[in-house]
Amino acid sequence: MSAAPLPAEFHWTTSGAANGVSGEELASELIALVNRRVTVNTICDLGCGNGYLSGRLAALGYQVTGVDVSNSGIEIATQNNPGVRFVKAVIDSQLESRLDTKFDLVISSDVIEHLYRPAELLESARSLLVAGGKLIITTPYHGYIKNLVLALTGKMDAHFCVLHDGGHIKFFSVKTLSELLRSYGFTDFQFSFYGRAPMLWKNMICLARLQD
Repeated sequence: MSAAPLPAEFHWTTSGAANGVSGEELASELIALVNRRVTVNTICDLGCGNGYLSGRLAALGYQVTGVDVSNSGIEIATQNNPGVRFVKAVIDSQLESRLDTKFDLVISSDVIEHLYRPAELLESARSLLVAGGKLIITTPYHGYIKNLVLALTGKMDAHFCVLHDGGHIKFFSVKTLSELLRSYGFTDFQFSFYGRAPMLWKNMICLARLQD
């Protein structure tokens, strides 16, 4: 089964980070995590968009391949990051055959929540990683306390808005993301969080290892 068609909101018109300053800061958090905790040379940026994160990682000396289904994203990424490999492809279980290489690290920032079948991202990551390779995945944080606060403050409808095309269609907590990762052979989860106050975080970041 292939991934759902790309929603219109992912037609890129800028080379900057998605979500502006917030996106830049999240990218910086990911780069710091890579530099601090992971010993890697080759990285696949899965769902790279316009190549913002890929370009920053490549500038630090990592060998980066960016993958995205967006024509405009790949075009912008290629124009702004000469020397970095970008591939237009759907995230699915056949991605390994298209790239014809393995990676030390797969990183995917705020992609999984847009997929009708999130398992396809994990199947792709698993097939692309070397034995014992690492996965860094980010997604908006959802937890009981945060959802309760949204409900009590009357912001639930705005937060889970259904009045436009595209957007987030899956909502993960630490528990549900861990369960999904575990079911696809990942282990040794290390969670960190970005934005807002404790338990009301904007994003969660999970570093995991593919079981040997």
